[in-house]
Amino acid sequence: MTSQNKGKFSLFFLVILIFGAFGLGFWTGQEYKICDVCPPEDINFSLFWEAYNKIQEKFVDREKIDIQKIIYGAISGMVNSLDDPYTVFFPPEDTKKFKEDVSGVFEGVGMQIDIKKGQLQVVAPLEGTPAQKAGLRPGDKIIKVNDTLTAELTLDEVVSLIRGPRGTEVVLTIFREGWDETKDFRIVRGVIEVPSLKWELIEDDIAYIKLYQFSKKALFDFTETVFEILDSPAKKIILDLRNNPGGLLTVAQDIAGWFLENGDIVVIEDFRDREDVEYKAYGNGVFLDYKIVVLINKGSASGSEILAGALRDNRDILLIGEKSFGKGSVQELDELRGGSSLKITIAKWLTPKGELITETGLEPDVKVEMSIEDYEEERDPQLDKAVEVIKNL
Repeated sequence: MTSQNKGKFSLFFLVILIFGAFGLGFWTGQEYKICDVCPPEDINFSLFWEAYNKIQEKFVDREKIDIQKIIYGAISGMVNSLDDPYTVFFPPEDTKKFKEDVSGVFEGVGMQIDIKKGQLQVVAPLEGTPAQKAGLRPGDKIIKVNDTLTAELTLDEVVSLIRGPRGTEVVLTIFREGWDETKDFRIVRGVIEVPSLKWELIEDDIAYIKLYQFSKKALFDFTETVFEILDSPAKKIILDLRNNPGGLLTVAQDIAGWFLENGDIVVIEDFRDREDVEYKAYGNGVFLDYKIVVLINKGSASGSEILAGALRDNRDILLIGEKSFGKGSVQELDELRGGSSLKITIAKWLTPKGELITETGLEPDVKVEMSIEDYEEERDPQLDKAVEVIKNL
């Protein structure tokens, strides 16, 4: 990793709705010296001050006038006008909470949420968490949290409403494709202990690897798994990235190194006004001779999309399942005066062949949908198709 990127780690803004969140994208803390009053010469702020003075002059409940809140609200309004759910202004208290989120204190319901096409929805409930046990699924639309409508809230405001200490309850009003009306899900928050991966040998020579997240533990466990597979009869691999909402970029990059040639591009960081950054595979490529297919669905986001896109673009590996979520932007946290901060989108992810991930997602080469009946009867036609395809490779 270059010195330019030292200190960064990948959020992918994986909002796990726990007292902490993994996050997706990058964030770094940087403090800049700024002038006290430095508006661009061609911008006139007189309208702002005119409105401010009218409030001071005429607002009936003078005790409700809090100048600091007015300033924070004005900044939030400016940021919200960008219409980017990942660019957010944090007042001091929210800055503190956000830093606690990415530190990894795991209590809550255990799922990633995001805003897609203006609609708040579940990206993926994490394995073994209260959200998964309650029956939430990727693509579920979150209409209300307790009695609060989510339509006008930012992503971080919704996170604040949903998260909370273990043993407490939150009610999510959900709408799911195929339903005629919404349903309430009562979820008791708990301690979130998400497994990193599991693997098993199926059909005598196929290693099935289910990767739940891209955490530091996942990298350690994946390395152990590699040697177990090498010591097994497996000659083919099904890599299951369904409902994997991401994690650390470096982990996705390192795992890619087991499947790719040393130096192959894993992902490209595309900036607005400076040179792109290429992240490459560094490893011994021990699985280069293995036949591989990858499972994805609408809960595959960020790190999953990066890894799946890298395997597809570099080795023509088939993607099976459903279109992925489409989360591929990079965030940076800039610390502002007084303990406030600004999380701002600074770049977007591109696959090695230059395909934009954000909003677009990855289209499967072999499309297999999961029906309501499949979920209810615990059938897995996507995995069945993966086994069928890989047998013929």
